[in-house]
Amino acid sequence: MTDRIVVVGHGMAATRLVEELARRGLGPSVTVIGDEPTGSYNRILLSAVLEGSHPRDALTLRGERWYVDHGVRVLSGRRVAEVDRDTGEVVLEDGGRVGYDRLVVATGSIPTLPPIRGLVGPDGRLHPQVHAFRSMADLDRLESAVPDARRAVVVGGGLLGLQVARALALRGVGTEVVEGGTHLLRSQVGPRAGGVLARSLQRLGTAVYTGARAVRLTDEGLRLDNGYVLDTDLVVLTAGSRPATALARRAGLYVRRGVVVDSRLTSVTDDRISALGDCAEHHGRTTGFVAPAWEQARVLADVLAGGRSTYSGSRSVARLRATGLDVAVLGDPEHAAGEVVEMANPVAGTYRKAVVRDGVLEAAVLVGDLAQVGMLTGLYDRRTVLGRDEPGRLLAPTSPAPAAPVELPDDVEVCACAGVTAGRLRVCSSLDEAVADTRATTGCGGCRSVVEQLLGGRERSFSRALHAGDLRKT
Repeated sequence: MTDRIVVVGHGMAATRLVEELARRGLGPSVTVIGDEPTGSYNRILLSAVLEGSHPRDALTLRGERWYVDHGVRVLSGRRVAEVDRDTGEVVLEDGGRVGYDRLVVATGSIPTLPPIRGLVGPDGRLHPQVHAFRSMADLDRLESAVPDARRAVVVGGGLLGLQVARALALRGVGTEVVEGGTHLLRSQVGPRAGGVLARSLQRLGTAVYTGARAVRLTDEGLRLDNGYVLDTDLVVLTAGSRPATALARRAGLYVRRGVVVDSRLTSVTDDRISALGDCAEHHGRTTGFVAPAWEQARVLADVLAGGRSTYSGSRSVARLRATGLDVAVLGDPEHAAGEVVEMANPVAGTYRKAVVRDGVLEAAVLVGDLAQVGMLTGLYDRRTVLGRDEPGRLLAPTSPAPAAPVELPDDVEVCACAGVTAGRLRVCSSLDEAVADTRATTGCGGCRSVVEQLLGGRERSFSRALHAGDLRKT
């Protein structure tokens, strides 16, 4: 008898896991429980929908028909209240119970409220001007407020904050960004790159306040700790999140920042329970990016199917997805050991940095010009040993263009989020087929240009539909 697999959570990591299980013929044994009434969707593209560059239907990961065809049971709009480890059941808030042989905790992360007075009213609800931005419901609420807004303040200068700031600006709302740290994207890049990015934002009409913290929301506006008061109709909070581990804690699982798992992504407390994605902690680390979560999904699906795969950690690739702002970060460039090659042109809005150790690219940052990102990502993923002069040539703005993506070896990983190689993409007849079969471009979307070039002219009708706003499903 096949084990009953229950997945708590219906986000991007959970969806990828279910896809992998279905590919192994285990769909009929799977039940997915999600507390949002909508099906699975791409959270990374929420800001693109707000911006207007993507239609809402482009968010869909898998439609209802797909789950039916693969025999997967989906319980949407249902919240799990408890895990009864003694009986092997999850208990729903409405009193229902679902039995499991293997349980997967994929509860993701939740936003944290910064210590700003006035954000929450006496009734415990957010002030009408205050918005989070992590779910479809958040998108709906913010979109309904945009038409009546003149000015907005985005609290948080990380990837999400800058995406939301650009989206609001492109919707005609005067937008300012407040970042308590010394520079933008401080979790990914250093001060020089952050400075170039701030200057680019300012050229695009968005004011940036770094080294300043919002302390109070009043009738006059949002007050900063330096005494400034920013006039605003909207305050969007993007400054922090934490793994959603309340359910795991109540179940008695070992939780530090996330649910602690071993190399098979199994809870160190209960070998019938696994965790993946934002809520999982492996070797003392949690991750907030989709690529590691999808890598974990591949490993865990094999484990649940009786395989011997193990997870040793992920090499991260982060992309800023916002019109007019181009940023790619490979690895951890601020902490990686090695020799640094660095080039900056703040006037042109470009910055490039590579960290090389023993000839291998350990980390890199590109700001303002991503022409070389496909080549650098391939070198980074394959740990190719570079020649003495190659790092400089790869970063130099006057360097010859890299080999066209169609010449990439078949084993080069093109889509870091979905783990899709150039060879796998070449056998696809169109971008529609590539999206459906491999999920390439459906994570951060940063690989789209390389995928399109690999497919040659086969994606043109899709691309035209996307730019015309006619795309309905990916």
